[in-house]
Amino acid sequence: MSKRVEELERLRQMSDDELIQKMEEVYRELFNLRQQQAIGKGVLERPHRIRMLKKTLARIKTLLTERYLLRSA
Repeated sequence: MSKRVEELERLRQMSDDELIQKMEEVYRELFNLRQQQAIGKGVLERPHRIRMLKKTLARIKTLLTERYLLRSA
């Protein structure tokens, strides 16, 4: 399996509370990376990490929305 599929399966196994906690962690890390980039605190070691975090956030939000819609149906 690809890393993306493995990550998605790992996220699907988490509860809603765990997903929300993970989302907060990702938001914090993304904020810190963007802040480092904006300040110009040297070159980011892994600039691709910002893109990865944004995609992870989108996956988490999608899963939470899917679950919400399934419950309300």
